[in-house]
Amino acid sequence: MVSGVAEDVHVQLGDVVQKGQTLAILKSAEMAAFTKDYISSEADVKSAKRTLESTQDMYKSGLASQKELEQAQSDYQKAIAEGKRASAVVGINKSNGEGYQVKTPLTGFVVEKNLTDNTQVRADNSQNLFTIANLSTVYVLVNVYESDIAKIQTGDPVKITTLSYPDKVFDGKIDKIDNMLDPDNKVMHARIKIENPGNLLKPGMFANVLIKAKSGENLPEVSSNALVFDNDKNYVIVVDGKAKVHIQAVGIAKTVEDRAYIRTGLKPGDRVIASRQVYLYESLK
Repeated sequence: MVSGVAEDVHVQLGDVVQKGQTLAILKSAEMAAFTKDYISSEADVKSAKRTLESTQDMYKSGLASQKELEQAQSDYQKAIAEGKRASAVVGINKSNGEGYQVKTPLTGFVVEKNLTDNTQVRADNSQNLFTIANLSTVYVLVNVYESDIAKIQTGDPVKITTLSYPDKVFDGKIDKIDNMLDPDNKVMHARIKIENPGNLLKPGMFANVLIKAKSGENLPEVSSNALVFDNDKNYVIVVDGKAKVHIQAVGIAKTVEDRAYIRTGLKPGDRVIASRQVYLYESLK
């Protein structure tokens, strides 16, 4: 908010900072002027108050006119208003005896730093001096292909894995879906909000994202381990009764993780063999 020369820059990239912590001090001529105005305004208020009290006494004694009293009252009110303005300016521009204080408004990590000792800063500088990120909750940005846009919606549960933690699965939900396609990549961007315990996930990481989307179809499902693949077709062993089974060809709509969704060949409630089914298949065939 002011120009100046940076001093006492003590934080580095990746440091943890607390809300209200001073990140750097700027030696600023503007801050010196703001402080001067504030001190002068305090002196003016005291002087105007003494003048008003003196004029009131003189008015009661008949030595001052009504106009002089009103003028003294007006000067006092103006001095108070100027003092409040100067105090507000100093309050907005955080400072101490050393200079302008650059403070962090939140607790988090320093993820960007563009200020070092003796750097000159202009008031119209458009570049962040520091960027602080609270990583307790993070966003994962994903590209959704045009063919999959109709299959996802806000609130869909998501499982995320990373190269850094291949055995750890992070759970989240789709928080926002853009309404426009990226003109360059022809994909739609979606945002996933995810809790980040221990701050394991870092800015810039790449991730694999599995979205559990709704297809609009109600299909029976079986464990993919129950399927027998033979001659380019899928089969299951269906239980007919206590001691009867038969081979049933099935058409698979899709497979998600270890579950197979059956489009044809089975109906809800059918029981299938999921253990030693290959042995039974060979015997029945």
